Amino acid sequence: MAQTVGIIDAYWRDRKIAAEKGSKFKMGGLKNNAVVLGRQVHRSQEMEASEITVVTSLLRGQRLTDLYGDGSEGELQILLDTGQTYIFPDAFLTNRPEVTGGEGGKVELVWMAGEGEELLNG
Repeated sequence: MAQTVGIIDAYWRDRKIAAEKGSKFKMGGLKNNAVVLGRQVHRSQEMEASEITVVTSLLRGQRLTDLYGDGSEGELQILLDTGQTYIFPDAFLTNRPEVTGGEGGKVELVWMAGEGEELLNG
């Protein structure tokens, strides 16, 4: 029986961010768009950004700024427990983190990036 993805680990600028269940990413790259000309359909391409969403928690003694940094670009790595690693060297956070009280201090972090590099381990 094959293993499926269960745990996602995120490393933002070499700092591990523990990801909760429900964290996700969409790999960017070239995307086809339909172009209708009369009775024919053609295609045009455009670049679609990668979008990575990680839900984590703010822990006692942890600084919120440790999660988002100074707002500039950096390297984001996503490691799956099935052996895949995705590297986004040009990632940047799109939102200022919001802390949710009463739910374990949940913080949603959203990055955008170009097309990531996929590595397979194992």
